This record gives sequence, C-alpha cells and structure tokens, in this order.
Amino acid sequence: MVSQLNIPHFHSLDKASKSTRLTNNYYSPNELKVIKMAESDQYKMQNPLTQYPAGEFPKQQQSSPGLQSEMGPVPDCGESTYRGSGRLTGRKALITGGDSGIGRAVAIAFAREGADIALSYHPDEQKDADQVAELIKEAGRNLVMLPGDLSDESVNIKTVENALNQLGGLDILAIVAGKQTAVDDIAELTTEQFRKTFETNVFSLFWITKAAVPHMPAGASIITTSSIQAYQPSPSLLDYASTKAAILTYTRALAKQVISKGIRVNSVAPGPIWTALQVTGGQPVEKLPHFGSQTPMGRAGQPAELAPVYVYLASQESSYVTAEVHGVTGGNHLG
Repeated sequence: MVSQLNIPHFHSLDKASKSTRLTNNYYSPNELKVIKMAESDQYKMQNPLTQYPAGEFPKQQQSSPGLQSEMGPVPDCGESTYRGSGRLTGRKALITGGDSGIGRAVAIAFAREGADIALSYHPDEQKDADQVAELIKEAGRNLVMLPGDLSDESVNIKTVENALNQLGGLDILAIVAGKQTAVDDIAELTTEQFRKTFETNVFSLFWITKAAVPHMPAGASIITTSSIQAYQPSPSLLDYASTKAAILTYTRALAKQVISKGIRVNSVAPGPIWTALQVTGGQPVEKLPHFGSQTPMGRAGQPAELAPVYVYLASQESSYVTAEVHGVTGGNHLG
C-alpha cells in the first residue's frame, strides 16, 4: 500500500501502470475512493450530484484536532484535480488550518495559482501538514511552515511576524482554522469548551487580522470562513454556530474599516463539508453515515469544491467585491 502522498500521482501514470496498480491492489480501499473522486480537473463539466459519492460514510471517531490522512474516505482537497492558471502569481498568502480540509484545499490551489505560502496548522497535525508541504513544493512555490495553537494570542502575533519575515510580505490572509464540537444539551456544554471555541474561531480572527492589516498593501485580500451555521444553526452546535455568526459580522465591519486602505475582506460560508472536524466530535458518531444527505444535492461537499471560491476572492478578479459572503452549501440557502 502506498502513502496518501502518492495518490496525487495516480493520474500522471500511463494507462498500463494504472491498470497494474489497480489489479494488484496497490491501493487501500480508502485510497481507491480518493482516486475515484478525483477523475478530472475542476474545469470538466459533470453532474454535481454524482461528482462525488453520495453513499453512507462509515462511523469513525478521532480525538481533536484529528488527522485527515486517517479518515475513511479521505477528503478530496484537489490534490489530483486542481489545475492552476497563474491567477495569484507573485502573491504571498498566509493560510490558517492549512494542513487538512478546506485550508488544505486552499493551500494547494493558491500554490498552483502561483502564490508563495505560509502554512499555519496545529502541531498535532504535523503529519497532514507535511503532505501539504510536499504538494506546495511540487508546485514550485516558497513555503513557510508555522505550527502553533491559534487559541493563544501570542501564537497569532508570532505567526504573522514569521510569515511576513520569511515570505517578504503578505497580501493574502485566508483564515480557515476552526473548532467544532457537538453538544446536544446546554447543561452539558462546559464553560471551558465555550471559551475554547470562541478563542479558536473568533479571538484568533481578531488577533491575526490585527497583527496583519498594518503590513498589508493596497490590493490585498482577507478571506474569513463563516458557515451556513451562522444562518441555520444546528441545536447541537450552540457555541460553534454563535462563533460563525460573529465571524460574519466581524468580516463585514472589518471590510468597511479597511477598504480605505485598499484592502478587501470577504467570507466563505460552507455547508456540510467532509473534513476532520466532522470525525473529531463535530458531528455525533451516529449521524456521520448520513452526513450531508439532507442537502438538495443529497451529499456532503468536498474541500476541493470550495478552493476556487477562495482563489476568486483572493485574486484581482474580485476587485469590486468586499463585505460579501459566498455560500458553498449544496443548495441550502443562506439567510
């Protein structure tokens, strides 16, 4: 069996090599699911209902923050499918939560679009981060690895300082890192969890943008990550949904404050996306098999399906877009 890092190279093999590897069970069942999901690049027209499997996810659980590489199936972050076209050539991006899930997809896409990357991630996710690092290097981009727990104010400040110093500047800030833990009853929701969720999702957003904005030039872009939970909160995600609503308001207020500096600020609001958040307590284990099936599309989204939105908001193509929220929800409406 090969490592997850070798999966992205499957589609570069000739037909005979592909056939040999598949016939000889060269890949694990989880890796085969990734291969099946990644049959073309993001530009090929296809039916979105069948673009990714809509079947049941197996029940599974990891301790937080979790590793994407140990999920089944492993989320598709565009390792094999994202094809860049130079839309971010010469740009310098700091991405939080860049080791897995949506952050990983964003890092891969930004690098393949020509940006140098500062990758922020939790130290416990080093294994996943190392995989992303290899993909960024394969894209020929400069990379800065920045492990740290962003619920600590000093880590946010140091993360920005290191990104600025080692990249030689910063003109894209994509804030994706987050904490989500489902609790059905408010009586069971501890003050510790409530505080930690806000520190990770909201306080960190304040600390990192406060540190970065003074150094960002006109034309720079800040992209936050809200959620459909800000509009349609699940009862078991009381603290998480509240933080996502706060992110939404913070984004709009900050956008109006910094547009005078020529800096745009927008947000992406995902729906149910298959990431490590879901298997580390973000969803009750018994609900995982049908995760995402209630959307009009009848399936969960994959991180790769969000990356193009972040690229658009980071690029000059969205020059007249600020203080906006872009939903990627599988058909569930925002508002």
